[in-house]
Amino acid sequence: MNYITINNQHSVQVNTIPEMEYDMFYNINISLLEDHPERHCVLYFGYRETKMIRLICCIADDIQHNIMVSSSIVRSEAVLNSFSAKNLSFERFERELHENFGIDYSDHPWLKPVRYSEYRIDKSKTIKNYPFFSIESEELHEVGVGPVHAGIIEPGHFRFICNGEQILHLEIQLGYQHRGIEQLFLDKTKLIQRTTLAEAIAGDSVVGHTTAFAYLMETLSGTLPGNDVLYSRTLAQELERIAVHTGDLSGICTDVAYQLGSSVFGRLRTPVINFFQEWCGNRLAKGLIRVGYNPFILNNVLAERLNSILDAFEPDFIEMNGELSKLPSSLSRFERTGTLKYDQLLSIGTVGMSARMNALNRDIRMSHPYGSYPELNHEPVMKHHGDVYSKVQIRKQEVLQSISYIRQWLSQIPQPQPHPQPQPQSVTLRPDSFAISLTEGWRGEICHAAVTNKNGELVVYKIKDPSFHNWLALALSVRNNEISDFPVINKSFDLSYCGHDL
Repeated sequence: MNYITINNQHSVQVNTIPEMEYDMFYNINISLLEDHPERHCVLYFGYRETKMIRLICCIADDIQHNIMVSSSIVRSEAVLNSFSAKNLSFERFERELHENFGIDYSDHPWLKPVRYSEYRIDKSKTIKNYPFFSIESEELHEVGVGPVHAGIIEPGHFRFICNGEQILHLEIQLGYQHRGIEQLFLDKTKLIQRTTLAEAIAGDSVVGHTTAFAYLMETLSGTLPGNDVLYSRTLAQELERIAVHTGDLSGICTDVAYQLGSSVFGRLRTPVINFFQEWCGNRLAKGLIRVGYNPFILNNVLAERLNSILDAFEPDFIEMNGELSKLPSSLSRFERTGTLKYDQLLSIGTVGMSARMNALNRDIRMSHPYGSYPELNHEPVMKHHGDVYSKVQIRKQEVLQSISYIRQWLSQIPQPQPHPQPQPQSVTLRPDSFAISLTEGWRGEICHAAVTNKNGELVVYKIKDPSFHNWLALALSVRNNEISDFPVINKSFDLSYCGHDL
């Protein structure tokens, strides 16, 4: 067997991952995806072993509910055949390998810096001399937006090539901010420090990322969280989904100048995130998710409070969506705007809601379930038009679906199990091991993976936010649309800058 098969949130010894020459490694992973739309690459990364680079590729099978892992060792000065030339979904993974280790490719279609990390191999490549694609023509013009935006939006640059108002091409340049967060996971050894780092990966996905981190640490340490821990994490993820989807509906309404929708959806988001404040002391749920135990028990009093919030929220949410769905001026901006076809979404490896907007079923809650999801028989919300309106409908239906899940869970609160208090300063990780943890954040698939050495110390900590896959989907979706439609298309994806730049 040229790969080892593992499940979500499982670990294996590194030496059990099949290692092969690069040509075989290349052929195996390309063939695993060929004519298999139910499979996709969840992670492809490298790390140094003495003077060599070990590559590890993880291909998920969404029907068999497993992950196929293989590896190869190459020289950093190697010139390799590109996975991306055969399957475009690898393009950003290979750009990262090129940037971090100097690995070159003979046939990569778009070999440019992806992050401008502090740890990049070639410091002469700076964000100031980014190699933008350009077209020489008297009829065309370029429009630059950012990197500095109004309000609290994070930095990112958008370079449009337009024919009049029509967008022909968009290139998105990221890499303006770095906290070196993956390296900090290695530098910081206390568990609370690493937990705090996980909470800071993306401020709008605290629960999604911290849950992925917690499961990964528990997998590597052999810790078995109790049912009450799994319950609280899963409920918190659906609550985070409700809050952010509702806030995004407010932003989408703002971008088409529908002030009533903007105001009402914005108001509805507030009590949901305020409940996190009541539950754990932080509106973004920082402090709620901890490795191995549950620091804030969801008791009957909190359950009654949450039920009352949802009772007030749901009818207003349904009514506002009803008004939005019959408003011609808004529908004309949503329908057939920013459309992507199924084949495009599949080819670039799109995940989450951005994939489900046109029948590409990517949802870790169903394909690689964790926490309390296995008992739900979760059915992803799917649409078939691939436009802004499809994502608006998905948000509406996922909010109502999450409410139904939470009501079900609130009727059967598990008894809390004994747990260590306070949280231990550290956990003992299995030596020479590899583990992977997938969760379904509100944007889509979140992936955390780690490798330990013979002493059980972290030598690699890899993070993949769903935005890593989906920024290219945004760039492709605006083609042949008017530039005035970019704000609403952009907001309908609502991708993360910091989740990408790390």
